[in-house]
Amino acid sequence: MTSKLLLLPGDGIGPEILAEAEKLLACLQADFGMGFECERGLIGGCAIDATGRPLPDETVSLARAADAVLLGAVGGPKWDQGPPALRPERGLLGIRKALGLYANLRPALLFPELASASTLKSEVVAGLDILIIRELTGGIYFGEPRGVDTLPDGSREGRNTMVYGEAEIERIGRTGFDIARRRGRRLCSVDKANVLETSQLWREVMTRLAAEYPDVELSHMYVDNAAMQLVRAPKQFDVVVTENLFGDILSDCAAMLTGSIGMLPSASLNETGFGLYEPVHGSAPDIAGQHKANPLATLLSVAMLLRYSLGQQDTADRVERAVGSVLRQGLRTRDIAVTGDTLVSTTMMGDAVVAALRADV
Repeated sequence: MTSKLLLLPGDGIGPEILAEAEKLLACLQADFGMGFECERGLIGGCAIDATGRPLPDETVSLARAADAVLLGAVGGPKWDQGPPALRPERGLLGIRKALGLYANLRPALLFPELASASTLKSEVVAGLDILIIRELTGGIYFGEPRGVDTLPDGSREGRNTMVYGEAEIERIGRTGFDIARRRGRRLCSVDKANVLETSQLWREVMTRLAAEYPDVELSHMYVDNAAMQLVRAPKQFDVVVTENLFGDILSDCAAMLTGSIGMLPSASLNETGFGLYEPVHGSAPDIAGQHKANPLATLLSVAMLLRYSLGQQDTADRVERAVGSVLRQGLRTRDIAVTGDTLVSTTMMGDAVVAALRADV
């Protein structure tokens, strides 16, 4: 069976890290009998340059015709001065909305070999395995009204609106409970119910849903406390579910527990299981074209694609084992390197993972 994939390299280091993913896909096709039909599309700054829009209609059409989407990164200082509607990040928000990608899964898994690369003591982070589930198509990033207005006195006022409907909360809540059932059966719902009405509704809906999942232990935590607990005692968490803004912040915080944001993949899923997969890190324009970028988050995103959209659990496990094998060899890109490691380029790291995958028979 052939799977149709849409590749969106994007901006900055996006083309470099996606090139390593393509090598991995070629290996899976040649050595493991998988079939892929890949097309390429534009998103972000490169799409603005080519079409005048961060998300061309053609890209959305290609995505809807695919089985999954693999994205590199978007953004860069070249486009920072444009109007809000023409920022590269609008392309990312737009494709999430167009495809109904409401559930963002961000694992924070620490490979044992990288315990010394974390900014926290190894005993605090050793064995870390957290999954943060972020609601992705609602909340303050999409709420209306929004904008910057000029007041009668000539001063300006910025406005954003946080809005959540009961159905949106229930949908992401069920995703959290369902995934917690397949892991450690512990779900922490993060909100700000002591201040925000949206969070009060969020907590009410999550508490109601808990009655349908008696085998899952539900806890609640305010977002400020959750941020503190992530750096104090992160292993207390198994699955965390939260709204868009809080999830954006907490998942990046959790990323650094693992040694580098360059290690973390993500999946954005809709109700049918269709997904867009991308590394959590950004476009890193300061190192673009220098072959310094860490491709491992992108290769681990391929593993998530195999697991969640294509149902290839065993192959996903093989890819993850290959990454672990390379780390045990002491190979590191500069973001995860410590004294004594072997420093390698983006391409060398990708080649090493492919070689490890071929060796896993």
